[in-house]
Amino acid sequence: MTRSLQAVAYTRSSSLESAPGGRRLGLETSRGSTPRGVEDHPRFFAGFLTSPQIASAGLLAVADVAGTRYYQQQLRSSLDPVVTGNGDRLRFESFSGCGGVYARLDVLAAGLDGGQVGHGTTNVDVNNPLRDALSRIGSDDPLHLRVGPDEMAVTTLDGPVVEKKVPLPDRWLRGFAEAQVTAASFDLRAELPAAEAVRFLRSLPRSGARGSSQGVRWVVPAGRVLRPTTRPVPGAVCLPGPERLAALQRVLRHASALRVYGPALTGAAAAASAWEVVLPGMRLTLTLSPEASRGFSGEGGVLDALATDEAAEDAELISVLLAWEPRIDVGDLSAASGLPAERVRAALVRLGTSGRVGYDTAEAAYFHRELPYDAERVERHNPRLRAARDLVGAGAVVLDGALGTVTAQDGHVHRVRDDAGVLSCSCLWWAKYRGGRGPCKHALAVRMVRRGAVSGQAEVLVDGGAR
Repeated sequence: MTRSLQAVAYTRSSSLESAPGGRRLGLETSRGSTPRGVEDHPRFFAGFLTSPQIASAGLLAVADVAGTRYYQQQLRSSLDPVVTGNGDRLRFESFSGCGGVYARLDVLAAGLDGGQVGHGTTNVDVNNPLRDALSRIGSDDPLHLRVGPDEMAVTTLDGPVVEKKVPLPDRWLRGFAEAQVTAASFDLRAELPAAEAVRFLRSLPRSGARGSSQGVRWVVPAGRVLRPTTRPVPGAVCLPGPERLAALQRVLRHASALRVYGPALTGAAAAASAWEVVLPGMRLTLTLSPEASRGFSGEGGVLDALATDEAAEDAELISVLLAWEPRIDVGDLSAASGLPAERVRAALVRLGTSGRVGYDTAEAAYFHRELPYDAERVERHNPRLRAARDLVGAGAVVLDGALGTVTAQDGHVHRVRDDAGVLSCSCLWWAKYRGGRGPCKHALAVRMVRRGAVSGQAEVLVDGGAR
């Protein structure tokens, strides 16, 4: 597995301190993107939290996910959460070390008081002493929040004094991108009132022996409750690995509702889902991959968008029109760019793969942010995409109308068929997943050629070995 070290540096450690008239929570930022360009330690907010106890619990839940592997739990994981200032709200995001759980706490305008929210994205330090202090907040005494360095303190420092280096696998980066694309296909499936939300979530099993997964479950909305079902009946929602919702326990007693999001089910295969706890002035959302043993990085939802030069060019155009909006309007971008809405959406998927947009299921819209990692690695190290491009460059798929004949190096012939724009293939990958984890490399290579990703070639050779 390809990986690198992600270095984050802070002027000092984040802390919770006593102060006249209340307490002060200082969240230190690392190097990040802002409308003014890249800054070493951007400052996004200085004001009060309207519900300090709830916000502290929500931040701890996000930190829980960042420090947890829900699969192969013996391996440790710790990557500081990401904070984004969107002008009217703060978003705290994290991704589990196993790549299967995405968490986000949205502190909305109603949850903030007395300060303007800036724009930009960076990592935020959530260390163990801070976690201990936040877990002891037992009342809603006034709590001042500062996201970014204290202006007086920064002038006395020569440089970063706190530095962390953590492994950052390529699968982790790809999974973060896939989680956003997957969520964009979700619709609201159920909404439970507070009492039923608490009852349902507290009834879920915890991890089994040695942290083993509880497997895939299904629930079906019945009025304002969720009923278990043994199979994916119409209207059901997949709950893959219910123990992975454990982080929601931190905020349960403050919940006013539970919203459940998922795709329209077309078969018996496990599917991803999102679980949102509605809080006063805030939302905490966990998005789960289809299975605890496989993260989002193998879902393939971004491959079509990565495969075309057209989407790359469109993404460059759309990227300059983004302005850290909390809610990206496709119609507005279409009008401003002159591109049809379909191409704008494809460009947003492409931008999602580089961490430049996220997706908010509650508002059914993308939002602008710039994740602090090397965006090009997601595309460069995607195995199916890399294999398809190698095959295209090597040269021998013959296109014949709705059929692409693909000859592998070992002599096996694969046939890619176009059925109303959906490409199927005779290979083992397609037979196993039936498109449920994105296109196989053969279909991806055929699509590249058809869209002109490689100009001047009439024939393309596709190697049938890699996945």
